[in-house]
Order: sequence, then structure tokens, then C-alpha cells
Amino acid sequence: MTEIAPFPDTLSGWLAYIEALHPKTIEMGLGRVGEVARRLDLNPKFPIITVTGTNGKGSTCAMLSQIYIQAGYKTACYTSPHLLRYNERVKINDIEAADNALIQAFAAVEQARNDVPLTYFEMGTLAAMWYFIWQQVDVAILEVGLGGRLDAVNVFEPDCAIVTSVDLDHMDYLGSTREQIGLEKAGVFRAAKPAICGDTQPPQSLLDYASEIGAKLQRVGQTMLITKVRTGWQYRDENINLGLPMPNLLGDFQLNNAACAIRAVLQLNQKLPVSEAHIQEAMRSVRLAGRFQLVESQPQIILDVAHNPQAARTLADNLAQHACDGRTLAVFAMLSDKDIGGVIQALLSQVSIWFVASIDAPRGEHAYNLQQRLQTFGAEVSAYDHVGQAMLAAYRVATENDRIIIFGSFYTVAAAMTYLQKNTSNTR
Repeated sequence: MTEIAPFPDTLSGWLAYIEALHPKTIEMGLGRVGEVARRLDLNPKFPIITVTGTNGKGSTCAMLSQIYIQAGYKTACYTSPHLLRYNERVKINDIEAADNALIQAFAAVEQARNDVPLTYFEMGTLAAMWYFIWQQVDVAILEVGLGGRLDAVNVFEPDCAIVTSVDLDHMDYLGSTREQIGLEKAGVFRAAKPAICGDTQPPQSLLDYASEIGAKLQRVGQTMLITKVRTGWQYRDENINLGLPMPNLLGDFQLNNAACAIRAVLQLNQKLPVSEAHIQEAMRSVRLAGRFQLVESQPQIILDVAHNPQAARTLADNLAQHACDGRTLAVFAMLSDKDIGGVIQALLSQVSIWFVASIDAPRGEHAYNLQQRLQTFGAEVSAYDHVGQAMLAAYRVATENDRIIIFGSFYTVAAAMTYLQKNTSNTR
């Protein structure tokens, strides 16, 4: 008789286990995850807002979550990837799920899974939904991991779906053009349901798909209008005109994300009533790690997870709009399957000196290769084995008027956060 191995009794044990379950890190498709969802009887009774997009997903989810929290609802939010702890992915009222709760959720999914192979993300998505149902939340905000149409999150029927932006990223899976990628992301839209787009120039494929299925498409710049004013900004649509404070997230592009979040909330207002005061307070209180996040001053240290050309252009705009008196020093590390050249070119005009590092991950690009790429542009650059080493080198040459921007990947920002936690008192 074959002895059945016991389930892991720690969260780290579970994460190691589910990482080894499937031979591929990513396998697109809803068949397997849908089958296990049916076995688990995951039929949420609460409204769901699904959020996808090349950039801006995390910010939009954070704003949505904060609006509903301010309104007093028990608000679930599932996002990825995490920076320091897996628990960051699964939150209720902005509080991370405890290890024991995640262990229970993974065990429930594993029992139902039987012989169905699931990826790490698929296991995590099902576990998160099991936990939200168990906790009887009032609303769930689900961030797509990759694409939209074939992402595990899309197995759950949204009451409203958002596409924040469409640009070139994950092209091995989603296609090599904005038209192809836009169609994949539009796959989260549903017939007769609100379909919100924050991209002011969306691909025609997205527009055509929304029309074809009869989704209620609403677009920033058309259905939703944004105006910056001296005291903040105004959101307008056909029914309402809101005067709002600027979001507590830097960058003008955040207004598009905020407009998407507000429109979604207003579309669901009959089910989940929210007041203008709730939205105003959410704009003031929203926070999100790693998005042009200022963590120290003199010199300034800014963390940003920008890892594709669109995000890098936004980062460059933020740096230009929030100029410092000294130089901008970049601590830079990326994954090898990203558009490294496009990211570099977007930031070249804003960076004085580059400190590049290797990422300790299977797809991490070696610092030497980053150094060679930058040297072809005539950049001043030095290479280091780890992000922490690159940060220390940047600190040593920085003056109090300079700033250090640390960017290129979630891995880069996570490594920087870990280094700062360990070395805050003796960095310089």
C-alpha cells in the first residue's frame, strides 16, 4: 500500500510544494483551473471586479480596495506578484491573510485537485477565492496575472472588468503587437457588463471585441473625463462631477487608473453604495509599495517596479516632473526576457550614472550584459553581483542633493527593500 505524504504544515512548505506541482511556470488556459473550481464549488455570491492591463493594475486595485474599505465594506483584494511575503497577495481590508489561513486554503485546493496539474499561480488564485468565500467578504478585487482571456482569474465571472493600459510585454504568451495583446486583455470583458478601459488610445481589437460581445464599454477620455485643477483634479462622466484630491500615488498617469476605479465603483453603486466622501478619502489614503515610492531622503531613494518600456517612460516622466537639485543615480536590474533595450532608452536622458546588478532568479539578466548594453549608449555604468552591492556603491558617490532610483523588476525592488531593512542604520 502506497503511503500518502502529509500536507506541508508551514506556508513556506506549501509554496515550495505548489511551485513543483507543474512542469511549467506558466501554462495558459482555463480548463484545468475551471475543473478544480467546480470541484471546490467556488461560486462567489459577492460582486467581483477584475483588473488587467500592461501597467497600472496594482494601482487600480489599491484604489478600488481603499474606496470600498472607506465605505465600510469587507473588501478582498488578490494581487501579484508579491514583494517580500506571499501573504501580500491575499488581503481583506488591506490586512494580509495569516499563514494558517493560507495553509487551510491550499489544503482545500489540493484535496480537490487530485490529479489535475495546476501552476503556482492557478493554485494561488483558487486558494485566494476559497479564502474570500470562507471569510464572506462583501466585494472582491482580482488582479489578472498575465493577459486576461486565459488567466486563472478569468475563471470567475466579474460584475465589472477593467483594462488599465495596453502595451508590449509578455509577448511570448500574448502576441507581438498591441492589437494581439489588446484582444487577450479584452477577454476579461463580459456581455452586458461594464467594461472599462483606461488606455486613451486602445487597440482596435479591444474595441471590436467589446462591441462583438455586447459589453458596456466605457473609456477614459470619452465616457470618463479627467481635468487637473489647482486643488486636485475633477472626474466627470455623464452622471456626476467629482472634485477630488490628487491620489496619494505620484504621477499624472495615476489619474487614469483612479478614473477607472471610480467608474467601476459608480457602475456597481446599486449593489455597493459609495459616497463622494469615501472616494475623496480613498484618494488621500491609498498606498502601494514600489510605485515611485520615496523611502529615504538626502539623498532621496525611490523604488519603482517599472519593467517594460511603457512603465519606464512613465518613470522617466515622473523623474522629469519631480526634478532634484543634483544627479539621478540608477540602481538597475531586470529579467532577461523583458525588453531591456526599450527600458534603457526610456530612462537614458534622466540618469547620470548607472549601477547595474544581477538578479538572483531563474530569468535574471546578468549585470555584465546590462553593463554592455548601457555602454553601447555611452552611459557611465558599473556592474555588481547583487542589488545590495549596487545600492552601496551608489550611496558612496551620492551627495545629499542627488537621488537614487532603484528599478527594473519586482525582484529588484524586493531586493532593495530587504537590503534597506537590514542596513538602514549603517548604509553610509
